Amino acid sequence: MRWLVTGAGGMLGQDLVRRLAQDGHEVTAAARAHLDISDESAVDDAVRGHDVVVNCAAWTAVDDAETQEAAAFTINATGAGLLARAARTHGARIVQVSTDYVFDGVATTPYPEDGALAPRSAYGRTKAAGEWAVRASCPDHLVVRTAWLYGAGGPCFPKTIARVARERGGLDVVADQVGQPTWTVDLADLVARLVVAGAPAGTYHGTSSGAASWHEFAQAVVGAAGLDPAIVRPTTSEAFVRPAPRPAYSVLGHDAFALAGVAGIGDWQGRWDVAAPTVLA
Repeated sequence: MRWLVTGAGGMLGQDLVRRLAQDGHEVTAAARAHLDISDESAVDDAVRGHDVVVNCAAWTAVDDAETQEAAAFTINATGAGLLARAARTHGARIVQVSTDYVFDGVATTPYPEDGALAPRSAYGRTKAAGEWAVRASCPDHLVVRTAWLYGAGGPCFPKTIARVARERGGLDVVADQVGQPTWTVDLADLVARLVVAGAPAGTYHGTSSGAASWHEFAQAVVGAAGLDPAIVRPTTSEAFVRPAPRPAYSVLGHDAFALAGVAGIGDWQGRWDVAAPTVLA
């Protein structure tokens, strides 16, 4: 297969390009500097000749999107739609990477793939619009929502926590936000497997199984860094007010995998244990 990966310079994009190359696929790695996904002509030229387009490009500065929603919309919605339209034109399948922020974050049980969208932030609104644009523009699509990503290829929560813990000897981390820490290597593997398996068009949740609070994840990170997890103190979201509201509950359900005959990602703790030496190196 011939794959086009947009956002290839990002944390997920790097791992996906690496994963596909290892499997012998022909991969075009299009980093932000090489492809402006809001440029219709450039997008059409880039997609032509590929069998699969994976859109890892995104405006991910959640707080900045609150005051720059139009700019975020250009990347997260308009750009996604242009890629999907070009994919349909050239007979390619598109994979749109989306986010838990499309939900309201107030549930108490995992959000199903067909759950109602109710984003509470500008970032969430633009990503929800991107999902809509992809579905409307290309029937042969996979929307893969993810959350709490970490990896070796860029800044992420574990790296920050380990650094701050070493520098300060202790830190406060919110315990009232719950989600699924997910390694970019695992998400890249899942995307590749979904496409190769010919998974039915639709929406999938690309997160680890299980659930943890940021505080619990931080304790696991500090322990992996060789420090005492007790130096991570629990606090509440009220102590860390941010411009964009954070979901209190970001646990996503994985029922669609069974229907597609594709295995999901393992429990977050076990996957972190495998990932930690690489991510914290």
